[in-house]
Amino acid sequence: MIEDLKGDESWRMFRIISEFTEGFDKLADTQFAVSVFGSSRIKPGTPYYQAAESIAEVLASNGYSIISGGGPGVMEAANKGAWLKNAPSIGLNIQLPNEQKPNSYQSTALEFRYFFARKVMFVKYSIGYICLPGGFGTLDEFFEALTLMQTHKIHPMPLILYGSDYWAGLLEWIKDTVLANNLIDESDLHYISLTDDPMEVVDIMNRHREWKLKKIVEAKAGGAA
Repeated sequence: MIEDLKGDESWRMFRIISEFTEGFDKLADTQFAVSVFGSSRIKPGTPYYQAAESIAEVLASNGYSIISGGGPGVMEAANKGAWLKNAPSIGLNIQLPNEQKPNSYQSTALEFRYFFARKVMFVKYSIGYICLPGGFGTLDEFFEALTLMQTHKIHPMPLILYGSDYWAGLLEWIKDTVLANNLIDESDLHYISLTDDPMEVVDIMNRHREWKLKKIVEAKAGGAA
């Protein structure tokens, strides 16, 4: 029995390595990508589906690639917006007990068995996160990125919450309870933006892209010196 478990763990390790290898290989040339998160339960034609599609279209028109979780709902809308503008439309699909059906608007599609490998791809290849209304998965991605920035494990990037009617209560609780009890610093909240305007999303991302390009230029100049 022990030998069987050892063998099973070894194969699991190789599967994990293969997921990282394929992800790094397929996404190596990805530049200025924005990840869009939100519920798979949001239906086509509803306000938040249309908002996700519009946001992705405007971002794509401004030179951004779009990354989603590859499934239906908000993920489909985001991929569709990029697809309509012939921009890179990336789907990081996940195997689930109730099988997730990949949407048909992905120009690059990867499939993951492990959530943590998939999360690495979101963080590594995104310069910003946009979270529309969603459940535990959306909250998980949002808070993980926030934690990684708070602990300086990744470079700062915008975390944009779209839909004030949905997110305002969460932000109020964070400020009135978590911050009030000195469990976070007020500066931690500076990473977060709340908006109902797709153009504000683009403005935030454009300012961040300009900042990143400036840092790249400065780093190259410093290296040349």
